[in-house]
Amino acid sequence: MVDHINIFLKAVFSENMIFAYFLGMCSYLAVSKTVKTAVGLGAAVIFVLGVTVPVNWLLENYVLKEGALTWIDPSYADMDLSFLSFIMFIAVIASIVQLVEMLVEKFAPALYGALGIFLPLIAVNCSILGGALFMQERQYSTIGEATNFGISSGIGWFLAIVAIAAIREKIKYSHVPAPMRGLGITFVTTGLMGIAFMSFSGLNYAEAEKESCGDEPATTSETGAVEVESESDETTMVIDINSEEN
Repeated sequence: MVDHINIFLKAVFSENMIFAYFLGMCSYLAVSKTVKTAVGLGAAVIFVLGVTVPVNWLLENYVLKEGALTWIDPSYADMDLSFLSFIMFIAVIASIVQLVEMLVEKFAPALYGALGIFLPLIAVNCSILGGALFMQERQYSTIGEATNFGISSGIGWFLAIVAIAAIREKIKYSHVPAPMRGLGITFVTTGLMGIAFMSFSGLNYAEAEKESCGDEPATTSETGAVEVESESDETTMVIDINSEEN
């Protein structure tokens, strides 16, 4: 449970796709003019990341990486198909995006018209492929962790685009200098928001607690002395608990 919370907080805040890695900036800038369209595209990105990342995790662990095909036959233990990762990941992403496009066109035609070309362009959105590649790099041990990372990354992207859309709607009523109007002030605002989100990178979340729990406990010898071993300097400190204080 601690690992899942850790993955969620990091993906949403300190490792946000927009503010930490600046992935998916084209859609982020183009569709963030109104909150309505930003919410629609953000929800689509959450769905696509939440589906493609675990599917690509299955491909990575049961088809592509070295020894993944041993579930078919032990003779395939030396087979390595990792060079096909990019092609397979993009194929999965394109398939899911096509499904999302058909669903939005069927049930929300107004939103489909508002999003325009940027809905099918989710297939080439850097944040979607970035989620699959980060999953591959970090080697999540279970499909649950991979799914958590995908959905959390999508939520982080959703928060980013909705926040900038709300700000851009208010900026219309502000006195922005002429040279900074449009994308100029949007870039400045995005940079300031990125600085704010990067402040979360100073937090260790649950890592410090896990490291402290992993330390070896003190042991008591037969003479009543407590031995505390330190792994850092490989020294042993012996405390006689039977001695009287002066």
